[in-house]
Amino acid sequence: MAVHVDTKTMRGPITYQSYNLDHLGLVAAMVDELGIVKLIDTVIVQDHEQRIVSVGQAVKAMILNGLGFSHRALYLTPHFFENKPVARLLGNGINAQHLNDDTLGNALDRIYTSGVEDLYTLTAAASVEKLQLQCRFGHLDSTSLHVDGDYNSHQDPPAGVIQITPGYSRDHRPDLNQWVIQFICENQAGIPLLMKPLSGNSEDKTGFRETLNAHLGQLNQDFHIQYYVFDSAGFVQETLINLGDTHWISRVPETITLAREIIDAVAPELAVTGTPISYRSLGVEYARIRQRWIVICTASSRQRAQKSVQREYLKKGQQEVKAFYLLSKPSFFCAADAQAALDQFKATLSYTTLFDEKVMEVATYEKRGRPTAHQPPSKITYRITGQIGSLMNDPHRRQKMDRKSCFIVATNKLDEAALSEEEVMEAYLKKQQKVERGFRFLKDPLFMASTVFLKSAQRIMALAMIMTLSLMVYSALEHRIRQALKAHQQTVPDQKGHPTDHPTARWAFQFFTGIHLLVIESVREVILNLKDAHQTLLALLGAHFVALYANSE
Repeated sequence: MAVHVDTKTMRGPITYQSYNLDHLGLVAAMVDELGIVKLIDTVIVQDHEQRIVSVGQAVKAMILNGLGFSHRALYLTPHFFENKPVARLLGNGINAQHLNDDTLGNALDRIYTSGVEDLYTLTAAASVEKLQLQCRFGHLDSTSLHVDGDYNSHQDPPAGVIQITPGYSRDHRPDLNQWVIQFICENQAGIPLLMKPLSGNSEDKTGFRETLNAHLGQLNQDFHIQYYVFDSAGFVQETLINLGDTHWISRVPETITLAREIIDAVAPELAVTGTPISYRSLGVEYARIRQRWIVICTASSRQRAQKSVQREYLKKGQQEVKAFYLLSKPSFFCAADAQAALDQFKATLSYTTLFDEKVMEVATYEKRGRPTAHQPPSKITYRITGQIGSLMNDPHRRQKMDRKSCFIVATNKLDEAALSEEEVMEAYLKKQQKVERGFRFLKDPLFMASTVFLKSAQRIMALAMIMTLSLMVYSALEHRIRQALKAHQQTVPDQKGHPTDHPTARWAFQFFTGIHLLVIESVREVILNLKDAHQTLLALLGAHFVALYANSE
């Protein structure tokens, strides 16, 4: 037998291959624990013998891509997985080249055909049951996202297909196209229970009403939601009446006359308490519905109001000063005309006031130089003089600041024993932030929402489900990590090295950065850089997570 030229022995050189596992094992394990792949492959009929990558596995790949925070578009997914342990993450027999744009595009088409909203709701219901979440509150909100490319903005779309419209409202970018996504999230982990892609010209006032009308019965059946929480766009007479006996919590628009009157009456008392939060509860009937209106003033709302009013007074005050300067320049031929102009100007002042204002007579002489004592003027005109400034203790300024410091949250649940004022405020002020955090997640520059570039509005609707599934996995993972740490009284180091039992999923992802899979001789697999803190957390999370970071036997 021949001797190998490199090793000088009968054996060839040992081969090594290294792959970046990082936090993707956490994501893959969470997808497996929620049963997302199995559920999708059960619902979507497909010939598995003819497919290397099932639709469920393609969905998992897109979730990994989205939560990889790599800023790669879908058609670059094979490049994303080139240095990843694909078989470990997705299943034996799958490699990076299998995850091409044809595979993913076909999966998106199959998802759209199966019904984007219904398929997602099935997945959400299974996940909520798996995580044992109590969906007492359902938080409704929507946001716009931009998309690159040429779509159906200039034609009427088929029934059930969203219309991509020009003009990205959030950034005032007329060169971009936009569409809207709507969520109803539960209050514990922030998992979306319902996702609904909408046309770019959709309005919240009608969109909220249509969503609740269409899905209320199914949501109550699947998730047993007790209270629906939404912002002032949902506080519309027709929407409130349509909800009937369904309980809700909503912010009251300041444009309602009754709301302004109540705030004006209560705000001076609440704004001077100095406490972090002060409130007053009142019984009100609006839209023929008996309600509880809670007027709220927080320390943060007072600070925002103060800054807002200061900016407003500075800007508008400068405009009024400039206007008075221009008014004092011209000459009037009649004192009455000058006085009339001055009175008219004074009536327009809202942010400043005049001091020592008067109409001054101005004499003009034909000859240059100082006139003699008895020389009559050749012409007499009149000009406006005076000083302009702001009052230090302007009552209107104080009233405006008090009014901006307060807002009203309403509910049609009148029984305080069943739903206290504190619970109403927590549901709107704190828990409503979960859906807003979800929107920030989708709009993260590193998430796939920033690279949406697909061939059709139908695929964008399917991708909306993928994006929402990514948010579901992210939120579920964060909930599981915090739940496991607190249940076992364990901690992990935070960004500053201090122990914490409530890390964000983003920090957990960073915490697992640098973990690699080393494959020796294409047979043996060894996990590198896995420290005791990593292993402790994985053990707390369970077998799915341990297996993704385990050495081969």
